Amino acid sequence: MTAIAGGTPTLDVDPFSVASLKDPFPVEDVIREAGPLVWLESHGVWATGRAELVQEIFENHEVFISSHGTGLTNTAREQNWRTASAILEQDRPQHTVTRKVMNSVLSLKVVKQLQEEFQAAAFDVVDEVCSRGEFDAVTDLAEAYPLRVLPDAVGLAPEGRQHLLTYANLNFQAMGPKDALYEEAVAQASEAKEYVDWQMRRENIDESRLAGRIFAAADAGTITEESAGLLVRTFLSAGLDTTMLGIGNALLALSRTPAAWEAFSADPSKARAVFEETLRYHAPSPYIGRTVGIRTELGGVVLEPEQKVINCVSAANRDPRAWDRPTEFDITRDVRGHAAFGYGIHACVGQMMARMEAESLLRAFATRVRSFELTGEPVPKVNHWLRGYTSLPMRATLR
Repeated sequence: MTAIAGGTPTLDVDPFSVASLKDPFPVEDVIREAGPLVWLESHGVWATGRAELVQEIFENHEVFISSHGTGLTNTAREQNWRTASAILEQDRPQHTVTRKVMNSVLSLKVVKQLQEEFQAAAFDVVDEVCSRGEFDAVTDLAEAYPLRVLPDAVGLAPEGRQHLLTYANLNFQAMGPKDALYEEAVAQASEAKEYVDWQMRRENIDESRLAGRIFAAADAGTITEESAGLLVRTFLSAGLDTTMLGIGNALLALSRTPAAWEAFSADPSKARAVFEETLRYHAPSPYIGRTVGIRTELGGVVLEPEQKVINCVSAANRDPRAWDRPTEFDITRDVRGHAAFGYGIHACVGQMMARMEAESLLRAFATRVRSFELTGEPVPKVNHWLRGYTSLPMRATLR
């Protein structure tokens, strides 16, 4: 570590190396504790892991803009691999229009209407999987359940759903550096990209479901037909991973924290507390990028237009300035204020749906399972912009 003008630290650590992705918390600690704002020499971007600054960046959307990409790449200067998101990568006033549509599509009323359907499916999945005794908590539960319920709720065609995970992998690898991980994701995703291009069209969705509500907004003249398709694509690219990884991370944390499992097993209504603490303790989406829109000062540093700033959400969620005992998994803590879903106008529009999905599965698990344990080593997910596991071998005993 060295210092640049004004004493701001410049770090030679690389949070996106394979080694860091497999064991991320030490690098995140270095970024957060080196200073309020640090320069990551490996990628030529600013970064912060301080909870206070992360919130400031999220909430100051006029200065820290989203329309130039939310990853490492400044998409105003370099071509992106896909058309920009109609909501995640937009600023006002365009963002206001599409956000209003999605707020309606994913309103509390709509989510509540889906809850019974999702909870019943959660019990079905848990009963079928856990009755085997041994299973993989990632592929058999954390991935299988959302892949069953969300595509149906959105109104996707039955065929082709196996491409969703491949497409999402590319989407989130592309947020990071254009390295071997990215190139591998590109090579694997040619059919998945064709599938998504096909699935986001009106004629290929069930208009009685959520996607139909989006296209109804196009019929009303609120958004264009193209924007409607891009909003459907948001479900396909960003609608699954936080839920899947959050469920897996929760089950791993519970398996390693007997007191938390004992409390949750005794009272499955604590599913919300379990999921929220998981989002803080082991955030599935550890980073989000912004671009400096106008010259500004942050953390005592002058930032110039078009510079990138990476919000280290995971590091902020473990900031000892904001959290007592941040490295402990404690489902009794008050987790209000964690940054896992962001803040401000770009806070995750699907967070109510994600919470409902994850809580339904976790509630079913705690209701049906008496005890469970890891039977092998967790296999970390190696993705630039996602945090979790690709395998969690477990054994469960039903009540």
